[in-house]
Amino acid sequence: MSDSKPELKRRTIRSFVRRQGRMTDLQERALAELWPKYGLEPGEELLDLDAVFGRSAPRMLEIGFGMGDGLADMAKAHPENDYIGIEVHRPGVGRLLSRVEEQASDNVRVFCHDAIGILKKQIPDESLDRLLLFFPDPWHKKRHNKRRIVQVAFVEMIRAKLKPGGVFHMATDWQDYAEWMMGLMNDAEGFENLAGAGQYSERPEYRPVTKFERRGHRLGHGIWDLLFKKV
Repeated sequence: MSDSKPELKRRTIRSFVRRQGRMTDLQERALAELWPKYGLEPGEELLDLDAVFGRSAPRMLEIGFGMGDGLADMAKAHPENDYIGIEVHRPGVGRLLSRVEEQASDNVRVFCHDAIGILKKQIPDESLDRLLLFFPDPWHKKRHNKRRIVQVAFVEMIRAKLKPGGVFHMATDWQDYAEWMMGLMNDAEGFENLAGAGQYSERPEYRPVTKFERRGHRLGHGIWDLLFKKV
């Protein structure tokens, strides 16, 4: 077991490192044509989520959905839920828009922006049923641990955005990061581990097996899911 401990002091959090990626013609076309239907623009005012989706429904928010396949699969499998995806990489946003249009999933809206700013400024408190963070950048070198998105201030912000009983669901294929998140969440106020104190959860049926998970299996990595409920 690693003896690394979460960074306890507050720091400015950044949820991503921007990487350039080549846009395919399909992704470019999806961004140009479908953004007005599914896209959300960053701003300074809180969103009225009932107005955004045209209904009242359970609300799920995923940070860093990558190429969007997992989010698209969840939206198709659970049309009773609404999904907000936040991703900074345009190729992934374009692919997700193409997928949700193809499968006629009207329960998805997308930000192409830094998640921290969106959460702070535009997501109302106690508005989310579930916050999803699947396979975030592990920043596995010890000197880079401070760059991990899961930090004390981030967890406090997530708690504010979740409804009572809402769940913060994390997954990683890096054991050190799993232990980091478990240690931090164990110390966080207002959360209960759904698997029991210090225990990891089985993958819930709603979380698709991602390409990162398949890659982790190929590399011999374990997969760790952490589900913590706001109490």
